[in-house]
Amino acid sequence: MKAFDVIGFGALNIDKLFRVNRIAGPEEESSIIEFEEYCGGSAANTIVGLARLGLKTGFIGKVAHDKEGEKLVNDLQREKIDVSRIIHSNHGQSGQVLGFVDHFGDRALYVFSSVNDSIKTIELDQEYVKNTKFLHFSSFFGSSSFQAQKAIVKMISNNVIVSMDPGEIYARKKKLDPLLKQIDALLPNRKELQLLTGKKSFKEGARVLLKKGVNVVGVKLGKDGCYVTDGIEEHVIEPFKVKVVDTTGAGDAFCAGFLYGLKHKKTLYECGKLGNFVASQSVMAHGPRKGLPTLEELKGLL
Repeated sequence: MKAFDVIGFGALNIDKLFRVNRIAGPEEESSIIEFEEYCGGSAANTIVGLARLGLKTGFIGKVAHDKEGEKLVNDLQREKIDVSRIIHSNHGQSGQVLGFVDHFGDRALYVFSSVNDSIKTIELDQEYVKNTKFLHFSSFFGSSSFQAQKAIVKMISNNVIVSMDPGEIYARKKKLDPLLKQIDALLPNRKELQLLTGKKSFKEGARVLLKKGVNVVGVKLGKDGCYVTDGIEEHVIEPFKVKVVDTTGAGDAFCAGFLYGLKHKKTLYECGKLGNFVASQSVMAHGPRKGLPTLEELKGLL
């Protein structure tokens, strides 16, 4: 029996979010209305979402020996996530993100990666990642951690389901084609899909990814819901209508709901609906994790 349902592998960041009257462009000014600080990181947010839904989870990442690193690890521990394979660096600083969110919920992000980008394959525990049903990736800026992700996929057996939220970083900068053949579920947003495939139509873009070896594609369409396909069936699934407060982490929340559905062998349509629901709960609260629902809140959809 596998020890974990899902293990996440991605960056760990302190998100410093500024609520502004508007997001300023070049040579423009804007006023800060409020400032808050949260623990974040795309895959980490998704793993928190899955832990709240009752799954047994672990995480692979890297922090420094600083107050930010301590806060990041402690926050995961409070969610009952295994942190035994988080690497602690003796040099550098833990990752941070400066985010600016307007009253529409739109955002602009500035990332200070630091030790997130210094993970080496030799630092990873091969047996740890073999001991899970799902392995979920999100992006790094640097090449070292990306190479470690590619290496770990080659080490695991075919019975570990691999999912990825590529983020704009991987979609724009990384050569993902060799990795796509080993990805079971790819979960980009509309813009990332276009960057990955060159296709403006999300349906055409999804078909390109399926031809490259991906088994399931779930495209996050924001206010338009999501599009899911495995090449045999396809669905455009409407979003849940809620009041949007902050879209930070909405895509990560979608991944949590979608992967929860996959883990419990739900239909493709049900997986997309679960993703939409978890995302809808997330955007009604400030920050990437506060609004993530519990299993009890999800039961009406199951």
